[in-house]
Amino acid sequence: MFVSIAAPILRAFAKFGATGAALALVALSPAWAEAKFQSVPTQYIAALGDPGARFGTDAETWGFWAVDPGPRGVRIRDFEKLIARAGVAPEGWQFDSAAWWLEEHGLIMEAPSFPLPPGRYVVTGGREVTAVLTVEAADATGKQAWTLSDGATIYDVTHLRCRAALYTAQQDGQSCTPDNTPTQVFPMSPGVAMPAVEGCSKQDYQVLIIVGMMVDS
Repeated sequence: MFVSIAAPILRAFAKFGATGAALALVALSPAWAEAKFQSVPTQYIAALGDPGARFGTDAETWGFWAVDPGPRGVRIRDFEKLIARAGVAPEGWQFDSAAWWLEEHGLIMEAPSFPLPPGRYVVTGGREVTAVLTVEAADATGKQAWTLSDGATIYDVTHLRCRAALYTAQQDGQSCTPDNTPTQVFPMSPGVAMPAVEGCSKQDYQVLIIVGMMVDS
């Protein structure tokens, strides 16, 4: 999934260096003058919501991949082998037949963790915009507020070539398995929804790339 784009994005971001990236963020938003940029290994967010949104209260519905799930994925053609291993992928993650994830090259992925941990993430879509995503701790009702800096929208920091969709059975007892996926559609083009799979309901997620964190100086 994300293996094909992580390296060029890191190269593009690295041209500033950690210090330069921090200064660029401060220049965009004086509020970060008392914060420090800390680079992290590339991580990913699976986000829901209006692509034009700049803030919201639903980050508890967003997932988090601390490790790039692309190289850890399993090809659809190897689904039977995965089942023969009791659903344990070669990289050690557990396939969940009740709720499974697919990416734009047709790889079955490990699920992200939920909810997204609170923090101040430096996020990008690998295009023109890099912004700070602030995610608050959950309130008494479990809702997590979030906001993007400098007027950025979810769309601005979404990597359009990265795709992620969650598949679940449409009805209890109905078969919903990756081997029913129409593989001729892969790789997916930007802007095209992930494929429907017979017997499955589908939830498409937007993918944000984390390249750093903002921490108190």
